[in-house]
Amino acid sequence: MYKRILLGYDGSESGQRALLDSREIADWSQAELVLVAVMPLPVASLGPEGGVYDPMVEGLERERYRAVLDSGVARLAQAGLQSRGEVLIGDPVQELARAAARLQADLIVVGHKHQEGWAARWWRGSVSKHLIEEAPCSVLVVITR
Repeated sequence: MYKRILLGYDGSESGQRALLDSREIADWSQAELVLVAVMPLPVASLGPEGGVYDPMVEGLERERYRAVLDSGVARLAQAGLQSRGEVLIGDPVQELARAAARLQADLIVVGHKHQEGWAARWWRGSVSKHLIEEAPCSVLVVITR
């Protein structure tokens, strides 16, 4: 039985589907739910003088990720489940695996949308595919088309 479920959540269609599935599993197993959004490392603005780091842009991005998490937590609360959210910064695979280890999660749930064409699959890679290799626990990949 699962005691703690980590949901990699980005608010996308596949993330919403994963939220619904994790909600059902958490309700069934009485597990604690932790939603985690992983914000990419801050990207410097490029200009004629080179890269410039802008903390204001990073702050706005962090607020956007926090709003997505708050929305997911609210949806779970409407279903009668308590959860909490965390915004992390870095590579999604590494950060989700680290968070799962730190939280002693029994299950990681992520959404996945099939990419159109081989070029998209090659260029973007697959967080869920790589997460399976790095995760310290089981991973449930929820597919949307």
